[in-house]
Amino acid sequence: MPKIFTYRGKTAEELAALDITALIALMPSRTRRHIKRGYTEQEKKLFKKIQAAKAGKYKKSVETHCREFPILPIMFGMEIKVYNGKEFIPVAVVPEMIGYRLGDFAYTIKEVKHGGPGIGATRGSKFLSVK
Repeated sequence: MPKIFTYRGKTAEELAALDITALIALMPSRTRRHIKRGYTEQEKKLFKKIQAAKAGKYKKSVETHCREFPILPIMFGMEIKVYNGKEFIPVAVVPEMIGYRLGDFAYTIKEVKHGGPGIGATRGSKFLSVK
């Protein structure tokens, strides 16, 4: 039997049915304060795009620079492209992500992978152990 997802005692369907005041009571303090203080103009545009995409009126994929936007139940099942400073990284939103930010899933740095020494390298650096 698969495990049913719950967030603070509520299933994903119950979370989606909650109004915003009941939802923010369940959120962590940072997310709760962010929603209570109101969104910036850019975040308001993103929220309207998300609502339109959920209703089927917005055909393109939703792209955003708002890395600090909290993940809400209205986003479940969507793919939102988040800017990481160079390109838009697709983020598939699932119920387990609630309470996090969009930027938490679009990393801004890559793992450093060093290659072999180049032309003009010193004699000592030519014998690097490559794993």
